[in-house]
Amino acid sequence: MTITPRLFEAFLKCPTKCWLRFTGEPPAGNAYAEWVQTETESYRADAARRLIANAPEAECAIAPASTDLKTAQWRFAVDIELRSSRGNEAQTSSPEINQSLLTSAATVESRLHAVERIPSEGRGKAAQFIAIRFIYRNKVTSDDKLLMAFDAFVLSELLGRDVRLGKSIHGDDHATLKVKT
Repeated sequence: MTITPRLFEAFLKCPTKCWLRFTGEPPAGNAYAEWVQTETESYRADAARRLIANAPEAECAIAPASTDLKTAQWRFAVDIELRSSRGNEAQTSSPEINQSLLTSAATVESRLHAVERIPSEGRGKAAQFIAIRFIYRNKVTSDDKLLMAFDAFVLSELLGRDVRLGKSIHGDDHATLKVKT
C-alpha cells in the first residue's frame, strides 16, 4: 500500500473519500474542488519562485534527486519527489505491537513543496532539514499542519533521522509559521 499526501488529505476530510480515492474511483467533478486545486498549484509555483529568488543561486536547487539529500550543499530546494519503501517490514512486525496505518505502510511518498537545509553546527553533526509547505489561504488549518507533519515524516523516513520542524509559507503576504512536527 502506498500512502500519498493526496490520500492522507482525503482521509483528513472524510474516510470514505479516502477509500474511494484509494480504490481508483473517478472524481464526480466538483467545480469548487477544481478551483481550489488551481489556486493551490498557482500559489505553490509563485511561492517557490519567491523563495529561491531571495537566496543566492548557488544555494538553491530545483527538483534535486532524493538520493542526494544527505550530501546536499544547497540551502533551499523546491519540488522534491520522495518515496520511502520499507519492503516487507510492515508485515513482519509482531501482532502485539499497535502500529498506525501510516507507520506500518509499505510505501509512503510525497512531493515536498520545498526543503530548507540548515548546515551542521560542527564536525560529526548532521545538517537539519525543515519541510516547507506553501498554502494559499491566509489561515493555516489543522489539516495543513498535519500535511506538513506528513511531509516531515516522509523526509525523516528517507533520511533515517528525525525531522522535527515544518514551516508554512501562506497567505497574501507570504507569512511564515514554524511548527514542531
